[in-house]
Parts: sequence; structure tokens; C-alpha cells
Amino acid sequence: MFVKLPAKFLNYKIMSNCVILTIGDELLIGQVIDTNSSWIGSELSKIGIPVLRRVAVSDRADEIVKAVDDSLQFADIILITGGLGPTKDDITKHTLSQYFNSRLVTNADVLNDVTSFFKKVNRPMIESNYKQAEVPEHCIPIRNKLGTAPGMLFEKNQKVIVSMPGVPFEMKEMMTSYVLPELKKRFSREHIEHITIMTAGVGESFLAEKIRHWEQALPHHIKLAYLPNLSQVRLRLSGRGSDLQVLKKEMQQAVEHLIPIIDQNIFSLLDEGIEVAVGKLLQTNHMTVATAESCTGGYMAHKITSVPGSSDWYRGSIVAYQNDLKEQLLQVNHETLLQHGAVSEETVKQMANQVRLLLKSDYGIAISGIAGPDGGSDEKPLGTVWVAIADHDTVYTKKFLFTRSRLQNIEMSALNALFMLYRVIKGNFTQS
Repeated sequence: MFVKLPAKFLNYKIMSNCVILTIGDELLIGQVIDTNSSWIGSELSKIGIPVLRRVAVSDRADEIVKAVDDSLQFADIILITGGLGPTKDDITKHTLSQYFNSRLVTNADVLNDVTSFFKKVNRPMIESNYKQAEVPEHCIPIRNKLGTAPGMLFEKNQKVIVSMPGVPFEMKEMMTSYVLPELKKRFSREHIEHITIMTAGVGESFLAEKIRHWEQALPHHIKLAYLPNLSQVRLRLSGRGSDLQVLKKEMQQAVEHLIPIIDQNIFSLLDEGIEVAVGKLLQTNHMTVATAESCTGGYMAHKITSVPGSSDWYRGSIVAYQNDLKEQLLQVNHETLLQHGAVSEETVKQMANQVRLLLKSDYGIAISGIAGPDGGSDEKPLGTVWVAIADHDTVYTKKFLFTRSRLQNIEMSALNALFMLYRVIKGNFTQS
């Protein structure tokens, strides 16, 4: 049977770490994005196995062998994906067979699975399909319940090398049903816990300076990582320990000490975008928002409506790109546009007020700016963006100056506008 293990595989327990090795030219030329590694890394973290490296190599036997040799120098587990198909460019099985000095033999269980698969889809078996049932005689075949390429488990010097298909849904099923349970049985593990703190409104270096003393006081087994993106910095606390409940308590205490330091910059203690956090806040307060966009061209509406259930709190949008539409649809005063221009505090104030009234929402957000690459001036340089947020009583405004490419300026405008709304609702936005 697939899960029956020889005695030599069962009697070792060592502290484990892992290398993820992905094989395929398509990954290196950017034709296919490697989503397998991120999923595998996430699943290993859940069972306390840290990933030390992620390595991608081409469909060349010498590169595969070198990557395996290098990884075995410092890793206890190597998880390989890719190169197990029936075509000539799929060389992983043959390469590993030679690497482990193991001839290929037809495995009856694998042959039965492959035969059943083609019978189920009502297709004939051809020679290359029969070849799929050949596996190295010194490996443990791993059943592929969703395809024809079996996985393979090898052991070398009390280390485990597992080869799986690169097809994501086949790999995930194999990992879930067989590989992860086996790794949990074979290796001793510490608990690994992560907490994510989402921040905005402050750059990475400034944020690091604000929390420097807090970070220095963290115990050695809790590490902090800064993960910056456009207008946001994700802080990830990662802890390791033998007692999960003690570790969780330590990490929660660390977060409680952090919050007062950067309270105005935190919008979530979950790994989620600002559009999700804003939606939760609006829904909790039984409020709605509408948007009026110029330079962002509907991007903010796109971010909002990407959130499931946003129809509960999002009323809609008016994209008034040209000035005549700002006048006609949002009733921006013609004299305002002549005197101050479309990219101005005066214009976005009127846009925000009017979209709130027209779409009958509690809040109205308006954005107008110069996304680039043309259109800037000495008075209003490229990247100048005005944002206004109107509620029943007040209009809050802020001027931004972004210095990225057009698409990045658009994205940063929308994200900063949403964070501004978040702070307005929370009552900690300061008019500058």
C-alpha cells in the first residue's frame, strides 16, 4: 500500500527545517507564477516547520542535482514540485532515480491508479501513460488522487526528499492527505505563531524609528519583519516556542505594548487590506460611503467592490474624469474650476459633498490629481493629489504628493483616501 513505510523510515526525530525546490523553465522565464511555494510555506508554518529557502531551477538534470545537493547541506526536508509529467521535458523522476541509484520499476498500485484515472475520463491508455506507473524502486510512491503522476518520497541520512507534481491542485491534495501528516510524524517541531499588524500613513524607516525601543525589547524567540508596499507597511511578528499557549500570550502582550505607540497608523490586526478594514468599520457603525473619482478613474471603486459583501456599505461611484462632467454630474462650480483648477482643495470639497448627497450615503470621498506622466507644473507638480471626505457636518481634506509611476500614483491615491476615511470614522484624523 502507498502509506506502508519500511522500519528504517520510522525511527528518527530531529528538529526540522525545509527547502522548497520548484522545477520548470516556465517559472524562470515568468510564463508561470510560482504559487505553489507560497502555499507550501504557509502550510509548513502551521505545523511548525520553518522554510529556510525557496529555490527555482530549470528543467536540467545537472541543475536539479546541484540544488538537491546544496539543500541537503543544511535542510532536513526538501519538497520538490514540477517535472513529473509524461512528456520529454519532464525529467524530475529520471533525475531523482539516478541520484538515488534506483532503477525505475512499474508499481502495481500506481498502475492501478493511472488505469482507473483514464477509465474514469473515458480515454485510452497510451505508452507514455503506462510510463507514469514507473517509479524508483527505492522510493515510497505517494498516491495522486487527482492526476496520473505519483509523488515520491526518498530518505537520505535521516533526511526526507519529496517530489510532487507541479499542478497546484494535485500538489495540494498530496500535501494535505499524505506529506504533511508524514512530516508531523517523523520530525519534532516547535510551534510557530504569526501576528500581522497592518499600518498606513507612515513610511518604513519612520515606522522603524517610532517603534525602535519596543522592537529592541522583544524576546529573542520573537522576531519582527517589515513588509512595505504602496502606502502601507505590514508588520509581521513571528514567534517560536515549545508551549503554544505561552507563546501566544507573549506575542499578544507584545502587540498590546505596540498599539499605543502607533495607534493612529494601525488599521487592522489581521492580514487584510485597507478596503476590508474600512468595510468592517462602516458595517459595524451601520454607515455607507460613495465615491467620486477623477485621476483614479474608478480604481477606488474597484478596490471597494473587490470585498465580498461590500454592497452592504458601498453605495456607488461617479467617475468624472473631465471637467464638464464634474460640473454636470457633481455640480462643481464653473468658477471654482477656472480659479483653482480641477486638482484643488476647493474642487474635491464640492465633489465629496455632492456625491454624498446624490447617492444618499453617510460619507462621500473625492479624489482629483495629476497621476502622470504628463500634466504637472511648478505650482502642481506631477503626483499632486487632493482628497476630500464629507460627512453630514464636515468636509476633511488632505493634499498628497506622490512620486511614482502613473499606475502606482493611482493606487496610492485610492489607498490613502481609504485610510483617510478610516481615520475620519475612528475620529483620529487631524486636518493638516
